[in-house]
Amino acid sequence: MDAAETFDIVIVGAGTAGCLLANRLSADPACRVLLLEAGGRDNYAWIHIPVGYLYCIGNPRTDWLYFTEPDPGLNGRRLRYPRGKVLGGCSSINGMIYMRGQARDYEAWAAATGDDSWRWDAVLPLFKRHEDHWRGADALHGGGAEWRVEQQRLRWDILDAFAAAAREAGIPATDDFNRGDNEGVGYFEVNQRRGVRWNASKAFLRPAKVRPNLVVRTGAQVARVLLEAGRAVGVELLEGGHRHAVRATREVVLSAGAVGTPQLLQLSGIGPGALLQRHGIPVQHLLPGVGENLQDHLQIRAVFGVEGVPTLNTLANSWWGKARIAAEYALKRSGPMSMAPSQLGCFTRSSAAMRWPNIEYHVQPLSLDAFGEPLHGFDAFTASVCNLNPTARGTVQIRSPRPEDAPAILANYLSTPEDRQVAADSLRLTRRIAAMPALAKYRPREVKPGLQFQSDDELARLAGDIGTTIFHPVGTCRMGRADDEAAVTDPQLRVRGIAGLRIADASVMPGITSGNTNAPTLMIAERAAALIAAAGKS
Repeated sequence: MDAAETFDIVIVGAGTAGCLLANRLSADPACRVLLLEAGGRDNYAWIHIPVGYLYCIGNPRTDWLYFTEPDPGLNGRRLRYPRGKVLGGCSSINGMIYMRGQARDYEAWAAATGDDSWRWDAVLPLFKRHEDHWRGADALHGGGAEWRVEQQRLRWDILDAFAAAAREAGIPATDDFNRGDNEGVGYFEVNQRRGVRWNASKAFLRPAKVRPNLVVRTGAQVARVLLEAGRAVGVELLEGGHRHAVRATREVVLSAGAVGTPQLLQLSGIGPGALLQRHGIPVQHLLPGVGENLQDHLQIRAVFGVEGVPTLNTLANSWWGKARIAAEYALKRSGPMSMAPSQLGCFTRSSAAMRWPNIEYHVQPLSLDAFGEPLHGFDAFTASVCNLNPTARGTVQIRSPRPEDAPAILANYLSTPEDRQVAADSLRLTRRIAAMPALAKYRPREVKPGLQFQSDDELARLAGDIGTTIFHPVGTCRMGRADDEAAVTDPQLRVRGIAGLRIADASVMPGITSGNTNAPTLMIAERAAALIAAAGKS
């Protein structure tokens, strides 16, 4: 590839959003599209076996291997911060949960941007456009499109008992978390096809790769966006140890995610002036909001030991259990190897003062001290609970002018009184559910954090000790109104003050959605593709 090579559209990042964009934009045979991915192909077997996320997170073949900065709200701890570095991006290593969030999330986006096309009724058709729901098409779901949504292929007695206990605590049952109000308890739906992970590369990229007007390059890290006279005209690549350029005649689209996109803008001289100057990067365009407004879901993992009911702890800690698990998956594509990291979900209010469901449970028939550690040797379940709408805000900032250096990620978890109160209230609610009659026959005992901790301050401090991310970073290049100087993009996802440069990934979210963030990212890409196509015809 030489510096003169030119395309109409250059997409940076072949993750969740980038794969969909490449599919949609290359559907026009007159549009020449280049999709760039710093990672490799998604041909690693563990990507496709659902439980394989255990071997993809923390693996340099598939993960950027980020860590957060020491966080005061976590009592000085650092957290592993996985981001997909492979075709399909985070959809190749994530928890596979299909979750749109709540209608009120999108009403808030519309208010923040002054653009009603971000309202729930307007974005619902975008979700449906790429959906292949197991129930088929109806008023709320799509059928026959690329993004497969299925029921999980397993059940656990302990999870059924937790669901019954949640209902006894006043939380209604639900069989669909994606109607705009996700309050209730039920099994999550997942992005799988017959027990195999369904990532964005399979769904959107493989059908499009046969098109002669689409070029996909892996192992191609973008060092910076090239600017001329206030316009993005291409990108500079690091590929095979060499730097070279590729040009875009229409647009450069950044889909590198809530960490990668602000990092790339800052490396390109677009961002907060003091930060750029500190690292010797010439300021091309002042945008103080680049890398600000980081939001994420912190899960607080409460562990309860149980008796008289099987859990994965004891099943996976014996040779016969492992053999049974492997045989079930080989023969039926079901059982523990088909498990998403979390199987049972629950959305509710942390206290009666809340106007809407503000917390989400991920409930699992297992327990361990931390991700990557061995399962405990006793039967147990984990009820992880997260604040859906944290008030804390963090930052993503470059550490150096070298694109190879990971940025500094400071999430500022539990840094506000509101977030600490929700954490304490959530742990109390978890205890109340665990004390319900439906679980009594299994004699649950609180292993973590421990009943000796009772006050708000104690529970908030313990939340800092046991909390960990669910890997939902968003908001670091948020969109906003024309007069919003902190906004990085306008409602059409165009970078403010730079022609020919657009962002399509989770970084543009003004506020985090009330649930897992992969599906909303696809919706953003769907809208971006329509906006880019319309701009090309005008």
